[in-house]
Amino acid sequence: MCLRSCGGRRERSRAGEAPAGRCRAGARGAAARCVPVERADRAAGEVSLPTHGIWERALERAVREGDDVYPLELSALTFVDVAGAGALADAARRRGERRRLVLDRPPAALPRILDLPWPGLWGIEVSAS
Repeated sequence: MCLRSCGGRRERSRAGEAPAGRCRAGARGAAARCVPVERADRAAGEVSLPTHGIWERALERAVREGDDVYPLELSALTFVDVAGAGALADAARRRGERRRLVLDRPPAALPRILDLPWPGLWGIEVSAS
């Protein structure tokens, strides 16, 4: 899994160091290319047991920082397990009612996973564009 913010300020890779703008294959073989997205953190690969720490640190940054709207570009994310969805739901709750996370093109299953144990969860908006 790779997380990168716009402008190249932050880049993390589960597989270790990677050249600027590129993430190597993760533990489960998920190759990902990180491309800066204006004003958004971008996640690529998978959110699963080996990558939970990276995911949780990125979400903690979303709780601490950011404006009222904090975009997460997730189009290159291929899988999010239930624990990863739970961390996302918890981050949205900790951001407060007036602030929201905008998920840009998340994996198709993620909104459904969020809706099962956390129906009516405020603080998360899903964008298809």
